[in-house]
Amino acid sequence: MRMTYDCSALDALLTSALGRVFPAAQVHIRIAGDVIYDASFGYLNPETRTHPTDAVTRFDLASVSKLFTAVTFMTLVEQNRVALDQPVGDVLTQFRGRRPICPYPDPLRPGHVVAVVPSTEEQVDAGQVTFRQLLSHNAGLPAWLPLWKMAAEWQRTLPAQEVQARLREAVYATAFACPPGSRVLYSDIGMLLIGFAIEALTDTTLRDAVRERVTAPLGLASITYGPIPCDGGRVAPTEFYAHHGRRMCGEVHDENAFAFGGVAGHAGLFGTARDVAAFGEALRRTLQGTDQRLLKQETLAEMVRLQAQDGDPPTGTGTTVRRGLGFALRSPRPDAMSHALSERAFGHLGFTGTSLWVDPARDLVFACLTNHIYYGRDGEDTMTPFRAALTQTVVEMLQTLGK
Repeated sequence: MRMTYDCSALDALLTSALGRVFPAAQVHIRIAGDVIYDASFGYLNPETRTHPTDAVTRFDLASVSKLFTAVTFMTLVEQNRVALDQPVGDVLTQFRGRRPICPYPDPLRPGHVVAVVPSTEEQVDAGQVTFRQLLSHNAGLPAWLPLWKMAAEWQRTLPAQEVQARLREAVYATAFACPPGSRVLYSDIGMLLIGFAIEALTDTTLRDAVRERVTAPLGLASITYGPIPCDGGRVAPTEFYAHHGRRMCGEVHDENAFAFGGVAGHAGLFGTARDVAAFGEALRRTLQGTDQRLLKQETLAEMVRLQAQDGDPPTGTGTTVRRGLGFALRSPRPDAMSHALSERAFGHLGFTGTSLWVDPARDLVFACLTNHIYYGRDGEDTMTPFRAALTQTVVEMLQTLGK
């Protein structure tokens, strides 16, 4: 007999967050494959309260896109076209040679830099970095580089094809932020390299590889790279960009992904919570051994196994960051979204206000898509406490029925 869940606390939490944490949201929850919650909140135009959010509204997934990139890459590992412990330079020959270790520009504080380790004369041989290190975010690469600013400058004098070539060269030539294997440093640059490797190994675009290897086999029609039409109220808008002179809608919010034409290893996908949760459900069933449309059970088990962990930067004290291959694992930090989940939980967050979590111990999959970044990136952080409260509310709802 199918269980009935009291979802009133979830409704209340999401309603209370409207206009404060985000203007629009979708939440989709499954238990053992059964949909127990599927709801949409808010308006895509909050100023005029028009275009209500519904189940087919697509959201900018931001870094949740990394999961699709990682799974696509692992299909190539299964086909023995690449190995996890193989040097990246074997596939991307430009990613070789000795590099300095130095600070990188802070993406959230213009004019500041992030120094992960003290100044050093030590250099890194990029040719020794492996794909496993890229996927577990302990390759020592910087979290971010201002690639979009480089692109804007080059676009003044160079054709688009040359700009794209130079952007890739800038990624290949990146300095390191710390020695490989010494820290977990969440890096968009590492996932850009994974995307480049997929293209080199498949001789196709990342857009086509993700579609052919992940979204098409699962029938996830809503999950696509942009740009996508924003007319008709079917896409949740994100931040107003002064440098574009418009609010982003149907175009990727991430500046570096935008510079790469909206398709990148670290960001770029749009989709609905239903389809993101369906992707999560396929992963849960893969781990259970009942679904092999994407990966073998042992492949996904390796992806969600602890590969690297670290303390809370910059002190390095206490374990707060735990990474699998492409996946974030349950964090012991009380304010983390995953804290209330079991030790077996895995998933990912996105900067725009998106998330997907799978908790095999509870047969739980839940996706929460919002456009939190609609309000900009300055001011009070309301998203972190909301995320923690959402997960806690979901877990408490399940506990009432012994889950």
